[in-house]
Amino acid sequence: MTEQEKHAKEDAQEKAKGEAPAEFPPLESSSSKESARDLDFILDIPLQVAVELGRTSMIINDLLQLGQGSVVELSKLAGEPLEILVNGKLLARGEAVVVNEKFGVRITDIISPLERVKQLA
Repeated sequence: MTEQEKHAKEDAQEKAKGEAPAEFPPLESSSSKESARDLDFILDIPLQVAVELGRTSMIINDLLQLGQGSVVELSKLAGEPLEILVNGKLLARGEAVVVNEKFGVRITDIISPLERVKQLA
């Protein structure tokens, strides 16, 4: 058997086992390092994150009448999920929590990629 036939036979055996031929390096190690390097490039980009309780619209006269103790009615009902917006786009929904006397949001639902694409239209 020639050297070339031996390599062909070894490659066929490795393929049958589901392994890559010996002369090809594993894809995972190099591509995962490149992916991590690509992600590092964008990790420190600042984003604006906002949590929205609800919305309302008012005329200027009503706005000028607001004072300490005034109540502004919002479009959402009590108990409805809060909306978490990233750069003005809906990303998730959650509920208000209090942690160490500070408000926070527990994420209960992340918007699917399909819904996010629909928002762009």
